[in-house]
Amino acid sequence: MKPMIFAAGLVTSLFVLTPAASAASCWDLWYERNAIYDANGFCFSTSLGKRTFDNSDCWTKNPELSQWEQRRVAQIQAEERRRGCKVN
Repeated sequence: MKPMIFAAGLVTSLFVLTPAASAASCWDLWYERNAIYDANGFCFSTSLGKRTFDNSDCWTKNPELSQWEQRRVAQIQAEERRRGCKVN
């Protein structure tokens, strides 16, 4: 029974880590990361951020992210660094 539990945990962790690792491009990673910020009221200052996300409803330069969002942003940033992404 223990090998089955370990295998189930391994499969579960693959699903948790896969989205950033399997993203089609650096653009996809950039977009996913910034969509989290946009959903939390972030006011974009770069031209790409302003073109991509609607700043009309923004209210902060320092959004409060949930623990899950903080972890997800960190995962995405790690993948962006690993790939050498330079989207913005």
